[in-house]
Amino acid sequence: MAELLWEPALGSTEIGVSVKKGIVVLSGIVDSYYKKVLAEKAAKKVSGVSAVAEEIIVKVPGSSQRSDVDIAEAVVRALAWDSTVDEKDVKVVVESGVVTLEGEVEWQFQKEAAYKAIQRLVGVSRIINNLRVKTKVNAHDVEQKIAQAFQRSAIIDSRKVTAEVLGGKVILTGTVRSFAEKNDAEKTVWSSPGVVSVENRLVIDSGVTMY
Repeated sequence: MAELLWEPALGSTEIGVSVKKGIVVLSGIVDSYYKKVLAEKAAKKVSGVSAVAEEIIVKVPGSSQRSDVDIAEAVVRALAWDSTVDEKDVKVVVESGVVTLEGEVEWQFQKEAAYKAIQRLVGVSRIINNLRVKTKVNAHDVEQKIAQAFQRSAIIDSRKVTAEVLGGKVILTGTVRSFAEKNDAEKTVWSSPGVVSVENRLVIDSGVTMY
């Protein structure tokens, strides 16, 4: 609750929190998709959190409601303004405020950039990012680059994290100290060229005893 209150964009009474054995359940109603994203990120920062179940509902107020056509046009404009995304590679479908992105991009960061470019748009209630990464890679080269990236990280204990590459898929195993470290390890993997999927099997060992 303190971490949610620390986020200025979130109202103090919008989101409810319950916890059992390190699993956090977020509930409530917010007026934008972006607030939903912020709440989940805030919960994952807290020490001892092993998983987040997000049950927050986005209910756009009447004054901010937009038609699906208006939302689709706004999405296309947002993608066009983002220099990392080629909007010609992205197909946009909007239904009842739910935005679906489809198509192929060269890099994972382009897929993430497309998502970030539209998450603050008014009227969006949910985003389904079905963009695919199509780069072909050498598995051995990817493993080496990921291992080197882990060693450079000030957050990740590279001695306790292993990345196995199978084609374009990376499997992470080992232990981390927090959800934030687990998330950072996955982000590091996604930064490697040619990664198309990540299976994050990292186990959180925070040293906190749960009852």
